[in-house]
Amino acid sequence: MLLLISYYISYFLKKNIRWGRYIALSVEPSNRCNLSCPECPTGTQSLSRGKGELSLKDLKKILESKSKDLLYLNFYFQGEPFLNRKLTDMVRMASDEGIYTSVSTNAQQIDRIEAKKIVESGLNRIIISIDGTTQDVYEKYRVGGRLDSVIQAAKNIILEKKNSRSLFPKVVFQFLVFKHNEHQIADIKQLAKQIGVDKVEIKTAQIYNFQTNTSSIPSIDKYSRYKKDDKGVYRIKNKMPNKCWRMWHSAVITQDLDLLPCCYDKDASYKLGNLNKKSFLEIESGREYEKFRKEIAKRRSSISICRNCGEHLSL
Repeated sequence: MLLLISYYISYFLKKNIRWGRYIALSVEPSNRCNLSCPECPTGTQSLSRGKGELSLKDLKKILESKSKDLLYLNFYFQGEPFLNRKLTDMVRMASDEGIYTSVSTNAQQIDRIEAKKIVESGLNRIIISIDGTTQDVYEKYRVGGRLDSVIQAAKNIILEKKNSRSLFPKVVFQFLVFKHNEHQIADIKQLAKQIGVDKVEIKTAQIYNFQTNTSSIPSIDKYSRYKKDDKGVYRIKNKMPNKCWRMWHSAVITQDLDLLPCCYDKDASYKLGNLNKKSFLEIESGREYEKFRKEIAKRRSSISICRNCGEHLSL
């Protein structure tokens, strides 16, 4: 509650006031990927920072340095988490501390054995990317992926949950809406129902060159982050107010332990510290973070990673 109050005070006073510590974190198990998605810097090989994997030792360092208020840990940033063979061990480590855990995956490698490990790890939620209900539509974005592998992965997890009499992980289908797949929104909901998936999340897609790559923008306005202005030029819908709740309650940690402000900083352009050099508390209360939050409060549009942010934050 104090964290939320300080966020509002900061917004109205245009100052960096923060009472409390992180309640949510995203960590990066791996920034390598087995697919070549065209709107992903990992998939297009345009990620400029070094590639690697998070180790169990490093996760232990994160958990030891974390806030006692941490409630949520998401095992995803860039790359495919399951390329890190220690992922389920990491989930178990966090789950044993009573932290709610989530992972986002393209689900190309989840066989029955892996599904059993996932259920046994204590994972609370698994988000499965599935952006089409036919192979031809699915592979337009998930380049190199197999739709049948995704569907079978979901079935494997659901079966293992049943065998273990477990309610978790909750299985979520995530459908990014583009022009080429918007006609399958109803179909993905039907497919999820048939399989026994717990939830379907229909999400708007981030398009990097949205002013030129207009063919990817959905025609259905509610599923697009962008709209045409009076001159017929696409603009992001987010009016970008000088506030961001994420800067108060969450952060991102790369595979090499750089701490970043949020998941839009794909290339780690705004490093706020590294856990090999400083503790969480030192970074949270440090000069770099204070400077970044002040800039958010005064002129958010000056920060490059904010300019294509599709988060319509109501807080």
